[in-house]
Amino acid sequence: MDPFVQKIIPLILSFFLGVLFKQIKLLKRDDAPVLLRFVLSVSLPALTILSISRARLESDMILIPISAMLVVFAMYGISSITGKALKLPKTTFGSFLVGTMIMNTSYALPFFLAKYDNEGLVRASLFDMGNTFLIFTFTYFNAIKYGDNSKSDKIEWNKFLKLPPLWAMVVAFGLKALGWQLPQVSVEFLNLIGQPTTPLIMIALGLYFEPRLKNLGKAMIAIFIRMGLGLGLGLLLAAIFGLEGITRTVVIVTSATPIGFNTLIFANLENMDREFAATMVSISILIALFYLPFLIYVFG
Repeated sequence: MDPFVQKIIPLILSFFLGVLFKQIKLLKRDDAPVLLRFVLSVSLPALTILSISRARLESDMILIPISAMLVVFAMYGISSITGKALKLPKTTFGSFLVGTMIMNTSYALPFFLAKYDNEGLVRASLFDMGNTFLIFTFTYFNAIKYGDNSKSDKIEWNKFLKLPPLWAMVVAFGLKALGWQLPQVSVEFLNLIGQPTTPLIMIALGLYFEPRLKNLGKAMIAIFIRMGLGLGLGLLLAAIFGLEGITRTVVIVTSATPIGFNTLIFANLENMDREFAATMVSISILIALFYLPFLIYVFG
């Protein structure tokens, strides 16, 4: 069996383990944000510092977060035109637009870690930074614009600057620039804390999985824009920037990631179409479970 396939099978099983835990009521959907909060605040920052300390830095890495932002802006243009052509109600249009703009980049981290180890994680994290910056600024602005919540009056610009993985990257790149090596005890500690990242992400995704059938046809259009046209944009940007190797693979594949969970958060926060948002997120998660490993295998 192909070594990459051997590493991917446990990830897929972890996803369905999350689904099973929810079905037998060992865990519930409300536990998923807790697991992901631990990943975001504790295990992923530890893994990020460790990965950057071991990775080789290359000049083309600066193009990774730039590529992520260009994909988001392109999604905005494409989905604005498509959503208006479909004559969607305002709140459904808001979920449609925001859903295609938010890439679930955390979904791809375990797959890149399985394939490329530290080199893949570092690059995927850089892409995530570009994506996350626009999630809490430009994308959230559109959630407010097309939502039905008159109490919303400001964008939470500071959320991006409070993200633990961002500061983990600042610390790690700073140590790298100074030529400082992490003591072995620090390496062992970070490795221990970072190990739960992959299984927790996949189990949380399984807990989040709630297939719905509201506006299924329109949801599939949104998923095609996010994951199909997103792939095309990734290929285009990789060609324009002349990207090669792991950087090229990360930009191409991460541009095609499924619709992100923040779509559900923004739909609840700004009173957009919650059922439609849940339909898009759940179906795209299931597709990506097999789609992303396939893309990594093809372009890796």
